Amino acid sequence: MKEQLKGLVQPFHTLNKKAMLALIVGETAIALLLWQLSGSELIPRPTDIMKSFFTMLHSNPEFMENIIISLSLSFQGMGISLILALFISYLSLIPLFSPIANFIIKCRYLTLAGLNFTFIVLLPNDPHLLKISLLLFGIVPFFVTSFLSILDGINTQEYDLCKTLRMNSWQTMWEVVIVGRIDQALEVMRQNFAISWIMITTVEGLQMSGGGLGTMVVKSSRFIDLGTIYAILLTIFFLGVFFDYILGVIRHWLFPYTKLQIRK
Repeated sequence: MKEQLKGLVQPFHTLNKKAMLALIVGETAIALLLWQLSGSELIPRPTDIMKSFFTMLHSNPEFMENIIISLSLSFQGMGISLILALFISYLSLIPLFSPIANFIIKCRYLTLAGLNFTFIVLLPNDPHLLKISLLLFGIVPFFVTSFLSILDGINTQEYDLCKTLRMNSWQTMWEVVIVGRIDQALEVMRQNFAISWIMITTVEGLQMSGGGLGTMVVKSSRFIDLGTIYAILLTIFFLGVFFDYILGVIRHWLFPYTKLQIRK
């Protein structure tokens, strides 16, 4: 017992599952207790947030509908972004398209707030298409950045092996980059899911028609309904954590070798 307690503050010490679970539960309980005791009129307490959540769940039939709308929008944006980012990243290996990929990477520094009107003018009068376009504009640069970092990290020995096997450049690209890194593509999608999920509130706040959790946050902010706002934000948080776990499970299921860990 004494060694386990000592290991809590030692670098590189690994806890077993039961100890880690107990640690998470204990720290969460302490955090919630401190939050409950230090709450104020401006920051709702956990009990107030839970009351607002169950009130929305029972008296607001649009709550679950808005959750489904936000999830649908997010997964559509994720799927399209993944395909576009992979396509752009693969093309970046061809010198002709490399500047285009580098420009898209730099676009991650642009904000959506000032470009909303541009998208409205350029796109047809379709709220859903506008939301998807805004979401893609915000997600794709981060996807491409992550993919290109993976490609830059490929060991040159893998390319040399393909040359030894007398593969041409296209065959090398297929074996090493596309097939050889498909599991990492799913990991990039899992890591960047947080970005798309967080951007949901921004996109839905910019385009209110069509509903969604972002629309609910904006409407609640107008009435300064802090309990409802925090309840929606915590719903977004827990849904994000849940789907992050699911995406990780899917990756390990499709590619079991990703569970292997090399320890010295």
